[in-house]
Amino acid sequence: MTIMFEPDTLARFAMQEFGFSNAGPLDPHNIRLRPEVRQMCAADRCQKFGRNWSCPPAIGSLTQIADRLKAFNSGVLLQSTAQLEDDFDIDTMLQAETDHKAALWRLAEHLREQAWEILPMPAGSCTYCEVCTFPSAPCRFPQRMTPSLEAAGVVVSDLCSDNGLPYYYGPLTITYTSAILFTR
Repeated sequence: MTIMFEPDTLARFAMQEFGFSNAGPLDPHNIRLRPEVRQMCAADRCQKFGRNWSCPPAIGSLTQIADRLKAFNSGVLLQSTAQLEDDFDIDTMLQAETDHKAALWRLAEHLREQAWEILPMPAGSCTYCEVCTFPSAPCRFPQRMTPSLEAAGVVVSDLCSDNGLPYYYGPLTITYTSAILFTR
């Protein structure tokens, strides 16, 4: 299906055809890159800092990311929400993340097949390879090597709020949020 370059249309299509729970237009001008988020990356709580092509320092400085984002004037936020059995339902959390990322990359591939120039920004670091080649060898899948929203320095809850999309969907839920930027 050919999709017009309209964020509302793409958001509806993403939910209907790719299974996202929620989606909405994203104004890239609302993306605020915050040094304090990058400082959390440097604290290495997720153990990906300096070990993953989609994380700092491999993705560049906030200035370099800001320059990269300037090429895009539109986008969509994409969310997948899962219901948890309890606060420690790690299996559901991990499966929801896997499913969300798979849907993001299927949608990105679909858009690229239609010659869209896009920048996917997934939730969390890249998990495509079991062991990332950073820093000793080039990325095995450079078409998937894009910064996550968090690695770019984005407070995802603020980005959702700034673009009119909920971030929290109630107790015993987990929501993963990604974005695809494009120029229309």
